[in-house]
Amino acid sequence: MNIVFSYFESFSIIEWVLGASLLLLFLIQILYSIVLFRKPQAFVKKREEIFIDETELPGISVIVTSKNNSFELERNLPYFLNQNYPKYEVIVVNSGSTDDTDLILKAAEQKYPQLYHTFIPAGADEINEKKLAITLGVKAAKYDIVLFSDSYCRPTSNNWVREFGKEFTKGKDILLGYSKVIFTNKVGLGNFIRYDNLIHHLKFLSMAIAGRPFMGIGRNMAYKKELFFNNKGLSSVLGIDGGEDDLYINRISNRKNTGVVLSKESITETDSVDSFATWRSIKSKYLYTKQFYRGPANFILGLETITKQSFYLILLFSIAACIYFSNYILLGLSVLLFIIRFIILLLIINKNSVCFDSRKFHANLLFFDLVQPLSNMRFRKYANRRNKYSR
Repeated sequence: MNIVFSYFESFSIIEWVLGASLLLLFLIQILYSIVLFRKPQAFVKKREEIFIDETELPGISVIVTSKNNSFELERNLPYFLNQNYPKYEVIVVNSGSTDDTDLILKAAEQKYPQLYHTFIPAGADEINEKKLAITLGVKAAKYDIVLFSDSYCRPTSNNWVREFGKEFTKGKDILLGYSKVIFTNKVGLGNFIRYDNLIHHLKFLSMAIAGRPFMGIGRNMAYKKELFFNNKGLSSVLGIDGGEDDLYINRISNRKNTGVVLSKESITETDSVDSFATWRSIKSKYLYTKQFYRGPANFILGLETITKQSFYLILLFSIAACIYFSNYILLGLSVLLFIIRFIILLLIINKNSVCFDSRKFHANLLFFDLVQPLSNMRFRKYANRRNKYSR
């Protein structure tokens, strides 16, 4: 024992600082993984299947927006129109499309009585066009709950509406869901895109479960019409490019009125991401509006990113110092902390991935974990530059 203590006493100030810093960052990262990012998987595990009588299920209006997307609309519309639910309608808002969207909708209305479509004339305000489409859809909805998605998405189950309907009986005003990315063809960095999408959802869903909701994804979320009109529609986000989903939820959500819908039957999916550039365009929209978020979410999640990058940086310095000073105890401790963190991260990410009906990650998770914050920085610069030139 005396030999061990004497060995620690021989540590230089640099070695002590590096070792203590690495341990502190390790503990912070473990807390984020276990306390926060484990929540969706734990939520699904504890979720109990409840029986609700058909007469108690609320009516739901599904709102789908589409702009010059006739091919995907024609392919995905049947998934929305063949839901196993007693009281629902599907409203498609045609945002000034110049393709065959109108013909497809008129033909579908002959087959599906629960389908209704309306339109925004071509040449509408480009910045607020999506917001106008959503507002028009909400005003046209005959039911008190509006459930949103896009024409390039589709539900993965015919119980999608039912899953939201059952959850709304618990008294929430806003419900947030998961939307996954799938690939029908080989796409460069496809596994990274899947990882990036998973992490993006884990962050806002975990925060919502923790009582700190701050955003949602317009491909799969719902809220009550009353809440929409009480908050003067989308007036709080007018003039901002995007924000009709994430930023709007940031404005109207709170601990009491927001919940999540997490099951394999409540998921939507899209296969429209055909390149990394397409994903950059989708992701950059959220990174741009992130600067307008209110509440502690940016700080909480920003601290996670900073401590993660700092952990890797201090780890490299520690290994270099250990080799230089021949300090094999600190070297072993550094490697051990790295391995423990990676194993915990791998377990939590893969368990969440399975819950969302996606594939598992392996050694590639380490690379994704390292580069994702750097990728987000590049995407944010791209988004800010794009919005600057579009004005």
